[in-house]
Amino acid sequence: MTVLFSYPGNEKLAALLVEKAGYDFGAMTVRHFPDGESFVKLEADVKDKDIILLCSLDRPDEKAMALMFFAQTARQLGAKSIELIAPYLGYMRQDKRFHEGEAVTSDVFAAFISRYFDSLITVDPHLHRHKAMNEIYTIPSKVIHAADAIADWIKDNVETPVLIGPDEESDQWVSDVAKRAEAPYIVLAKTRYGDKDVKISVPNVDNYRNHTPVLVDDIISTARTMIETVKHLKEAGMSPPVCIGVHAVFASDSYDALKASGVSRIITCNTIPHETNKIDISGLLIN
Repeated sequence: MTVLFSYPGNEKLAALLVEKAGYDFGAMTVRHFPDGESFVKLEADVKDKDIILLCSLDRPDEKAMALMFFAQTARQLGAKSIELIAPYLGYMRQDKRFHEGEAVTSDVFAAFISRYFDSLITVDPHLHRHKAMNEIYTIPSKVIHAADAIADWIKDNVETPVLIGPDEESDQWVSDVAKRAEAPYIVLAKTRYGDKDVKISVPNVDNYRNHTPVLVDDIISTARTMIETVKHLKEAGMSPPVCIGVHAVFASDSYDALKASGVSRIITCNTIPHETNKIDISGLLIN
């Protein structure tokens, strides 16, 4: 028997997983004492059962202690196995010591999760210098890709789309989604005239005047790249774009800033709970 526990705030996605996979739902309580210490209680029997904890790890510092307490308690109470489903996996960016004394937090956090859980499922982690999860995670880890779900949404909801990559680095990601969506794509071109003199242009813009631009990225955090791209599309005379992100991190006021930049819609997958969640990836998370 498999019991799914939902970290507070992840209940909508948890309900979809319970419905689709037939898991038992196990309630849990997480709260904080006045001194800031965490209180965790498992409200369901876990003895001899396979346990899943669903917890998207945006703002991970707020959740790390509760994750450890949950996993240790489930193991002490006789759980057969403990899996973490983290649709968004934090601490993936700092994968190198750029200056002496810095913590390589991607490695340290991977060791932390690997110590307390038996397996991990995540969606489009921000792998950069690490090419695969098993380079830093010592437990079995499964990576789910949202490209098909995004492509299906584009096909169903955007008339005459053209996908836009903000720079050359985005080419591989954008071209993959475009192929799946059966849509053309272009990547903004940068021409550098000096250290601080860079011109951004939209290649073949005349061919796509009647298309709806679609910006696609894995993480929308500060949204500065998207906002800058929207500005260049506007200057090129293109229609207001649809902005799609896998993970709705939206640091600080970035969501309001992106809305105000001149976009037509902002759409995300439901890996992090947010009002922009329109693309459901729950079916991809079921083993």
